[in-house]
Amino acid sequence: EVQLQASGGGLVEAGGSLRLSCATSGLSFDRYAIGWVRRAPGKEREGVSSISSIEFGSSGGRTYYRDSVKGRFTISRDNAKKTVYLQMNSLKPEDTAVYYCAAGQFGRSEYAPTDIYEYDYWGQGTLVTVSS
Repeated sequence: EVQLQASGGGLVEAGGSLRLSCATSGLSFDRYAIGWVRRAPGKEREGVSSISSIEFGSSGGRTYYRDSVKGRFTISRDNAKKTVYLQMNSLKPEDTAVYYCAAGQFGRSEYAPTDIYEYDYWGQGTLVTVSS
């Protein structure tokens, strides 16, 4: 059974930082690109960031960030721990949302998904609340 376990959310003041973790099990981690998607209150889901797989000898270095988080968020993967992290700095109230991690297999490396509908598996969310 594939499981994606997101954690690390919480309440933080504007300007603060959080690190989200997505621990995976039941899948061939190397073959999957992993992403973070969020849903803010009253809004549609939106892709936040993603990181490519490491299959075919790739280093897994291709990343995607939506414009509003560029320069503030950093995604990374620890292949030994089968975990993906999202370091979020300089948080803003508009970052308040439930953050979900998701996994997709695309048969190619160096591809970081940008469309939330590309993912095969989803985890439960973790709530991030940024106070002003």
